[in-house]
Amino acid sequence: MQTQNPSSLSRHSSPSLGFPITSTITSSIKRKFCLFSHQIKRTFEYLTICVESLPSMAKTKPGKKDLDSYTIKGTNKIVKVGDCVLMRPSDSEKLPYVARVEKIEADHRNNVKVRVRWYYRPEESIGGRRQFHGAKELFLSDHYDVQSAHTIEGKCVVHSFKSYTKLANVGAEDYFCRFEYKAATGGFTPDRVAVYCKCEMPYNPDDLMVQCERCKDWFHPICMGMTIEQAKKLEHFLCSDCSSEDDAKRSVNAYTVSPIAETKVESKRRKR
Repeated sequence: MQTQNPSSLSRHSSPSLGFPITSTITSSIKRKFCLFSHQIKRTFEYLTICVESLPSMAKTKPGKKDLDSYTIKGTNKIVKVGDCVLMRPSDSEKLPYVARVEKIEADHRNNVKVRVRWYYRPEESIGGRRQFHGAKELFLSDHYDVQSAHTIEGKCVVHSFKSYTKLANVGAEDYFCRFEYKAATGGFTPDRVAVYCKCEMPYNPDDLMVQCERCKDWFHPICMGMTIEQAKKLEHFLCSDCSSEDDAKRSVNAYTVSPIAETKVESKRRKR
């Protein structure tokens, strides 16, 4: 019976096969393994080169370009930098957001983005809506954002407070702004405004006010114990302080209609 030196035939266990194999098979596998390892090494080196080249490849891509204008999708309305726009909210039940366009740009795929500065409604501010805030009042915030131009629904006009009060008719797209708003702190600029009436409230352009013919101050009818209907029928009006003075002087004062209207417009907007 032929014997075999145990050392001449080594036994190995293959992790993949799970059973012993002879040294001759092992040698073949070693050669294939070395070749396979070399291929893996080359592949790894190739991938390393590709990864290292990515930054330079990214730099060669076409960049963004500034646009002079953008035509709102489905309309012929043209938006330019400085225009105020209505932007579609994610919740269809909410009012559209109002923003001022600061920049219009397109990428290499012609996707148009707009950099905007948001207007806040009083109810969106930290302090919330107050009695003197008008229905169409907005605050110009320090909150900037970049949005897709496709979210623009339409254009609007944000008037100065003085210009808004002179409008003969206020349309759906008319708004006004008299404050700048710091979104992070809730602060306003200016932080002081003129107040009127006995209630000492800032002027709300939505509310009717009557002017005293003597002191030239303005008052809410309700603060003077009148209804709006009664106030509209007044030909002359003296506030409670002025009426308690000399009644004789009040009876001889004569005013034409036109100067009263002229004075009312100017006086109501005069800061105190």
